Amino acid sequence: MLGTGRLAGPAAGKHSVPAWSLALPLAVVLVAALVAVAMVVMNQGSRTPWVAPGTAELGASAPNFSSWDLNGAKVSLSDFKGKPVVLSFWATSCTACQAEFPALQQVQDRHAAQGLTVLAVDYRETDTTRMASFLSGLHVAFRPVLDPQGTIAFAYGVDVGLPVNVWLDRSHTVRLVMVGEQKPADLAAAAAKVTA
Repeated sequence: MLGTGRLAGPAAGKHSVPAWSLALPLAVVLVAALVAVAMVVMNQGSRTPWVAPGTAELGASAPNFSSWDLNGAKVSLSDFKGKPVVLSFWATSCTACQAEFPALQQVQDRHAAQGLTVLAVDYRETDTTRMASFLSGLHVAFRPVLDPQGTIAFAYGVDVGLPVNVWLDRSHTVRLVMVGEQKPADLAAAAAKVTA
């Protein structure tokens, strides 16, 4: 009957709905969300760079780190114990990196007998095909290191001004930090300082 405020017909009787049927859609959504989070965590767990506590400072020991290269092989700073290292932070969008890398390659070649190694730490990128193409197009033979979240860069104080070159001596003490594109003579002088 209309206008009385009462329901007429079958809806007027009490129809009880089991409590579990109301909770079922919520449970399905909750389980799906948990599965999605677990998948993301599992996929990133092995691909998240690790950095030792502390930050890089001139005259102090460089924080150790572990990451991977373009082929998926593990790379750690400690793998180069007793060798001078240049951590060159770069990105494929960095035109100054593109201009500087050939000169940095020449420095690495000149000081190969002293064990100088350039670790090219890619800053916040994930496209390994693009990274490989960038490096091969410049004919450089640096050991690439991936840093997709900027974890390593953060520990070394890198956030802008690529390229940033952090020069470590044989004991992996930070001896010099160069921000922005450098002249070949300045790169050579820095190499002489860390290989002495």
